[in-house]
Amino acid sequence: MSKLFPRMSRSRALQGAVAGFVVFGLLLWWLLPGEAPPGGKIVFSTGSTGGVYEEYGKDLTQAFAKDMPDLQVDLETSDGSQDNVARVASGEADFAIAAADAVESYALKNPERAARLRGVARLYDDYVQLVVPRNSAIDSVADLKGKRVAIGLETSGVRLIATRVLEAAGIDPAEDIKPFAYGINDADQLGHTIDAFFWSGGLPTNGLKTLARTSSFKFVPIEGDFVTKLHTQSAANRYYRPTNIPESAYHGQDAYAVPTIAVSNLLITRKDLDPRLTEWLTRTVIRSRDDIGAKVHSAQLVDLRTAIYTSPLQLHEGAQRYYRSVKP
Repeated sequence: MSKLFPRMSRSRALQGAVAGFVVFGLLLWWLLPGEAPPGGKIVFSTGSTGGVYEEYGKDLTQAFAKDMPDLQVDLETSDGSQDNVARVASGEADFAIAAADAVESYALKNPERAARLRGVARLYDDYVQLVVPRNSAIDSVADLKGKRVAIGLETSGVRLIATRVLEAAGIDPAEDIKPFAYGINDADQLGHTIDAFFWSGGLPTNGLKTLARTSSFKFVPIEGDFVTKLHTQSAANRYYRPTNIPESAYHGQDAYAVPTIAVSNLLITRKDLDPRLTEWLTRTVIRSRDDIGAKVHSAQLVDLRTAIYTSPLQLHEGAQRYYRSVKP
């Protein structure tokens, strides 16, 4: 027995030394410069109240707080995509969500400022949703002529795409309809002050889900050669593609899929943003998908395999670092 004790002591000493090295290693990892989560302050511009941009932005901000507790995120609402692109390019905001067509449109008009913009991730698609009362005689875009139509806030992505769809149908938005600068939070005016409204957003959008509880509506199809016509209007329109609003999008409103067009959404920033901060932020966006997707359906579509495709923008250096680190 006496010979056993020295062996046990040596074994325990060895275990203690190993544990000590582990603790030391963890402490060293925590203290080494560049390893702790980044801090500071950023401004994140989302979208209008009741839209998916705002809802998704709120949940992303909570995810950032968990991963980067010393990072202060000022969440700001906006008119939407066009507003967001201009805010990031000017430095008024640091990160924002914007549709690819709005980014390209801004770049065509402001090439020098747009050169500062960078992509972080491709997120999910916006669907153009042209909404009218269930009993409306409006069955096509052409039927909007002479009607009271909400075409989105002035600097929204909705305004951009609604104008283009109307023009593709041969309708002058300034002369052939009575335009209203309404957003999704004005959806309850359908059937009262407006006959129809355009919305471009992820599926489903809370503002429309709320409307569905009190009103019966239908989607007007945007089909046929609309995409071809849109593509001939401008280089920025190359991001539009044909798709369908599934019948399950808003339960009880449509018994069949409705043809429409879609455009991808991007998380954008500027070239001068800290690469390390952007790397951490990109990681959080990708890793939080399932948790946020349980509440915001569109977030389920964020995919590591497609997130790198942020055309027309180059990927930010920090985002590149993250995607390279997880490349199989």
